[in-house]
Amino acid sequence: MIVDPKNIRMAVREARKGKSRLKIVQWCNRNEDLVVGNIHRMLRDKTYRTSRYKTMLIHEPKTRKIFKLPFYPDRIIHHALMRVIEPIWNGLFFHDSHACRKGKGLHAGSRKTMEYVRKYRYCLKMDISKFYPSVDHDILYGIVKRKIKCADTLWLFREIIYSAGGGKNVPIGNYTSQWLGNLYLNELDTFIKQTMRVKAYVRYCDDFCVFHDDKKYLGDLAARIAEFLSARLKMTLSKCDLFPVSRGVDFLGYRHFPDHVLLRKSTATRMKRRLRKLPLMLSSGRITPDQYRSTLASMSGWLRWANTYHLQLHLSLDTLQKAVVANGERRCEAKAIQ
Repeated sequence: MIVDPKNIRMAVREARKGKSRLKIVQWCNRNEDLVVGNIHRMLRDKTYRTSRYKTMLIHEPKTRKIFKLPFYPDRIIHHALMRVIEPIWNGLFFHDSHACRKGKGLHAGSRKTMEYVRKYRYCLKMDISKFYPSVDHDILYGIVKRKIKCADTLWLFREIIYSAGGGKNVPIGNYTSQWLGNLYLNELDTFIKQTMRVKAYVRYCDDFCVFHDDKKYLGDLAARIAEFLSARLKMTLSKCDLFPVSRGVDFLGYRHFPDHVLLRKSTATRMKRRLRKLPLMLSSGRITPDQYRSTLASMSGWLRWANTYHLQLHLSLDTLQKAVVANGERRCEAKAIQ
């Protein structure tokens, strides 16, 4: 059960991962029993109300408004909810949906894209315009009601869904938003897979590709998809591109060709910019050595999935990794001497 104190306690521990330096998280650690008890009563008595959102703009990879809620009680409650709901919803989603799911992700989506690039002649690539801000609250809540029959759970979902106000918007930044977004576009997946009987389909959040050997078929399909999105989900497309796969399919941070994969230029540019800032961030204490190593490992992971031999030499990731390891060893020796 969502309101079970054991579930809430686990939610506290999951929500605090990577946030141990925040004062509110440290307070929750010291007062975990109090936090669990308070949240249990909020949910049991239905007195929980979403806190006021704080907003900020980020500009990479594109400009987006991020919504932030307090760690306590909101983020903990979101984790408590999805700890129970996530396994249920995950079983409802199609295999072709790759965003924010265990065992899926960017690289799984890239591998599937590469499989289709090698198999088919044409690609239909589409992108939904301003997806999260365009999600209709009434439509979303109606979808949730079809999947969940528990009145208490529906009360909590309603509180979260309508918390942003304005009739539309699933706030980017909420832990629940990625799952609600997936649920919303599961309607699109159902239309494409079951109504249109499409075989070669890959979706990651609001970006998706369809592959086929018949260019006219894909052109007709594009019109049907645009019509469905408008009529059923009240959404429009920002991109609709139909082209031969020999041109390269730019998707999920990579450019997929029939015989090789390249890193997207904008992704490489962001990596170079990030690497220039990392040493200063480490020396100033803005990040820890562990965070520094984690960033380098993440970049290495990105590069490993593409033909990036010369880029890796240019970025000198191996040298940077060895340098931070050596720095850590020197610190350990200094502490031992003291």
